[in-house]
Amino acid sequence: MHLAKLAASACALALTTAGAVVALAPTSSAATGSVYSVAPYVDMSNGQEGMLDTAITGHGLKAYTAAFVLGEGCTQIWGDTLPIGADSYTDPLIAKAKSEGASVIVSSGGSAGEPLAWTCSTQSSIDAGYQAIINDYGVTQLDFDVEGAAVADTAAAARQMQAMKDLKASNPGLQFSMTLPVLASGLTNDGINILKAAKTAGIKIDVVNIMTMDYYSGTGTEMGQGSVAAAQATLAQMQAVDSSYTYANLGITPMIGKNDDGSTFTLADAQTVESFAVQHSVGRLAFWSVDRDQPCSGTANSLSTCSEISQNSLAFTDAFVPYEGSSGGGGGTTTSDFSLAVSPGSASVAQGGSATATVSTAVTSGSAESVSLSASGAPSGVTVSLSPTSVSSGGSSTLTATVGSSVAAGSYPITVTGTASTGSHSATYTLTVTSTTSGGGGGGSLTNAGFETGSLSPWTCAAGSAVVSSPVHSGSHALQVVPSASSTGECDQTVTLSPNHTYTLTGWVQGPYAYIGVSGGASASTWSNSTSWNQLSTSFTTGSSGTVTVFVHGWYGQANVYADDFTLG
Repeated sequence: MHLAKLAASACALALTTAGAVVALAPTSSAATGSVYSVAPYVDMSNGQEGMLDTAITGHGLKAYTAAFVLGEGCTQIWGDTLPIGADSYTDPLIAKAKSEGASVIVSSGGSAGEPLAWTCSTQSSIDAGYQAIINDYGVTQLDFDVEGAAVADTAAAARQMQAMKDLKASNPGLQFSMTLPVLASGLTNDGINILKAAKTAGIKIDVVNIMTMDYYSGTGTEMGQGSVAAAQATLAQMQAVDSSYTYANLGITPMIGKNDDGSTFTLADAQTVESFAVQHSVGRLAFWSVDRDQPCSGTANSLSTCSEISQNSLAFTDAFVPYEGSSGGGGGTTTSDFSLAVSPGSASVAQGGSATATVSTAVTSGSAESVSLSASGAPSGVTVSLSPTSVSSGGSSTLTATVGSSVAAGSYPITVTGTASTGSHSATYTLTVTSTTSGGGGGGSLTNAGFETGSLSPWTCAAGSAVVSSPVHSGSHALQVVPSASSTGECDQTVTLSPNHTYTLTGWVQGPYAYIGVSGGASASTWSNSTSWNQLSTSFTTGSSGTVTVFVHGWYGQANVYADDFTLG
């Protein structure tokens, strides 16, 4: 998932969806201003920079991201080893693009290097180095591409955010983006820590730019939808750190054409991403890279200089450039479009019960249009109805899910789709069916709360989790949760409690980033990071159904988590 120094080589992260992603509300405007709403990367040192000139003069590109400035100790160079401000090759290219009316974002880092805050520990030198980029190229936008082991360097991240705080104080209008790797389920924990570093420094990242590429999940991966899923999940993580973040603070950067893992980001995928950006007013669209936005001749195999798919030259540029003038990117006009959302996005229903939700639509561009509504994915015994089944965009409908008495307990994703003449949009409604009989046993209403039965039941766990005899907090057994690179390794148990009542969940855990909590009819969680047993506790209030799902999980790519002796009372 790298934007490369020379060859656009990308690292491997798996595309897996851990549960349903609920659509978040669209925002009103892009954070970066219309000219920067579309700013694809240009590798300034691979010999294909003539593509930039053609994109600007012949295809309407108004902004681009020049890559990459690299930190070397407390100095900075362009990728071809010449210092910034004195590069006889790169500097004239930037000057020419400026004379043709294009604005530039200067990007530092990439897969083959690091920004200055990662190579220099002297704060004043870091500040001066970034100021030199601003002065030498007259820019108001800086990008920092942080990949590989650099993402986990918390000291460097703290220096970076202090530098941005200092520079924003002395450069009115300065904005910056952090370009980070993602899973389809969002940022890694190290990526979240970079958001937290900004929060600690008292600043806000203007654009969190996610690299939606190289998921290593097979050549048939649908890369457009993968980008959308990553964007939705990332915004939820951003808002967990700072609730003021919106889609206007999010950037999406795929690798066009053939990716290193054999998957392909097609022109149809570009339309999927562009439509999503319009719907939610995403802050920036980019791609790697303008240099690659051309077909290969013969049997060429060169990811740095072409897309390796059949396309017209600069076809991806043509696909993304309209966003700069759309309602999402800058306030122009587009064809009619709408958004669709379900609220609440999930519900827990006992066998024989029912639940309702509101399906709302809104005009995102153009004028209102007729939208037909439908629902799919309900299991046998569950009836889902919509009233009315057709609305004018801007209107709403009531969804009613009725659960038969014999429906098996479990969670069922239901897809709600709105279809108009201009296209369709969908949202996921997660229906959790619970048994009308709740288990007894130890730990209040939790069954097998100390795992002394020697088995997982009735806990439902991701692959790899197991009951173990060591380590244990008490008794003879405990739970082992095994995260992977793409999964938290969660274990769940659904229980029915008294409605509208406050409870406290406690449990003993050990291991990195061990979480316990409840979801569904209530929401609460807490976590710790310890190599020894420690007790966690969190309180919550049940809703009208009284049903909640108790969970315990670890974190992506971290070591195993152990849990024991839960109580609920």
